Amino acid sequence: MKALILAAGRGTRLAPLTDSIPKCMVAFNDKPIIDHELQALKHNDITDIAIVGGYLFPVLQKYLQNQSLKFFTNIDFMHTNMVATMFCAQDFMHSCIQQKQDLIISYADIIYTDTIIKKLKNFQGDLGIIIDTEWEKLWRARFADPLSDAETLKISGDTITEIGKKPQNIAEIQGQYIGLFKISHRFLPAVLELYASLDRNALYDGKDFNNMYMTSFLQILIDTYHNASPVYIHRGWTEIDSIEDLKICL
Repeated sequence: MKALILAAGRGTRLAPLTDSIPKCMVAFNDKPIIDHELQALKHNDITDIAIVGGYLFPVLQKYLQNQSLKFFTNIDFMHTNMVATMFCAQDFMHSCIQQKQDLIISYADIIYTDTIIKKLKNFQGDLGIIIDTEWEKLWRARFADPLSDAETLKISGDTITEIGKKPQNIAEIQGQYIGLFKISHRFLPAVLELYASLDRNALYDGKDFNNMYMTSFLQILIDTYHNASPVYIHRGWTEIDSIEDLKICL
């Protein structure tokens, strides 16, 4: 098992905390977000970890220089989004295929417990996506209107059929994607091939190719392969996207 952390973004809504450090180094409960993530992974014996950085990446690399991590850079981080960042680490993804190691992919601005990583590690399918069924409690703590930032999540049986759209009502949200998923080494070649085949001139949920949302890419995988499985959790995580989020308890 390997892990890839996507840490290229600037985190403008966390300014001025991010004026001199990348978003993942902002402290939550007196410890940088990235340290919480690395701890959860390593407590589950996941030690082969890569990080894709961008904004103030030299600062992050220096901070993590003694951690035996692999580093990749999204040099165009100011003009790209999460999907482009992920595929900056294609060499790492190919190593997963060659070594028959499944890959956990994590956003760098979320805090999660060791138990959540354990659930994902134990998942045996080709595409497992962590889904919080108690998302509404967290969203009501973060937003006056939980629908303002929530996204659709529709599940049929044991398969996710829709993710990441703008919801019209709570009923369209059967859980919330948190920014944490796992791809098996068996499925990774198809994921890489699909990404390479996408039209660079098309729009994806209103965004150009370089700024495609991760949920847009996941939806393409869902529509193409019909193999995305929910891995359910009930809280035990939070997203750090604003100063106010730092006050939230898991």
